[in-house]
Amino acid sequence: MSTWTDEKIITLIRSRLDDYRFNHSLNVADSAKELAIRYGGDADKAYTSGLLHDVMKNASEEEQLGVLSEAGIELMPVERANKKLWHAMAGAAYIKFVMGIDDREIIRAVRYHTTGRAGMSLLEKIVYLADYISAERNYNGVEDMRRLCEKDMDSAIEYALVFGIPDLVSKGQVIHPDSIDLYNEVIIKKQGGNSL
Repeated sequence: MSTWTDEKIITLIRSRLDDYRFNHSLNVADSAKELAIRYGGDADKAYTSGLLHDVMKNASEEEQLGVLSEAGIELMPVERANKKLWHAMAGAAYIKFVMGIDDREIIRAVRYHTTGRAGMSLLEKIVYLADYISAERNYNGVEDMRRLCEKDMDSAIEYALVFGIPDLVSKGQVIHPDSIDLYNEVIIKKQGGNSL
């Protein structure tokens, strides 16, 4: 995975993130490691992905768009309409093209930690959920979310989507098609059907 150790990554994110986001990233890394151990994932890779998931969160819009442009990534209209999605895509590009980390699993875990997607890998699910349950989170329902994460990842993902999608609708924000595809996949699986 190149020469990046977790210690070097912590030094990097400390220099790129504000205090809240740095603390959040450490907490997500811890939660991701715990979920990986619980569900038979790669605990080291989960921890590293958690550290990196918000590497571009505090970057300016110009820097995020610059990294995406240099990586040859063009935003879809729905992505352009919600700037909160940019950091995940820019983060994945930054990890690959600036840091030189070519681990596809880590890149995808960072890329899809905000929207999710149908067909997520175990690591992608772990980072997606760890972001919801990290230690500093205190939103209404976080304890329910933490309990669900201890029992069943799919139920926890469904809870996250049922929590998140109506919130976006109530705020008049776009919903990324990847989130809708993930929701549909979870519901079809719950009903005993085949995934998408």
